Amino acid sequence: MSVFTAAVGAIFADPNMGRDAVYIADGGGPLLVRVVARRADAVTDFGDARLWSDTTRVDLRVAEVPNPRPGDRVEIDGDTFLIQGEPVRDRERLVWNVDLRPE
Repeated sequence: MSVFTAAVGAIFADPNMGRDAVYIADGGGPLLVRVVARRADAVTDFGDARLWSDTTRVDLRVAEVPNPRPGDRVEIDGDTFLIQGEPVRDRERLVWNVDLRPE
């Protein structure tokens, strides 16, 4: 196990950073996973205006979810979200960053 793999495992296991969630692949069954929330809001510049939007982005471990796809669901604390857009892996290819929207 690499030092990066151990560090990612520690971050996801930390009760202050990681949270329990349920991942459901489109047409598949539920899978208990851990997620780490990345940010709650996004500010986008559009010309001279700045647009604020409430976003939900989470990290998923590649070891738990090897191939997340748009349309798959993530349930966190009773709220259900759909993955929108293509998930992106980190440099070490250990973590997926996914953009979610409420179902």
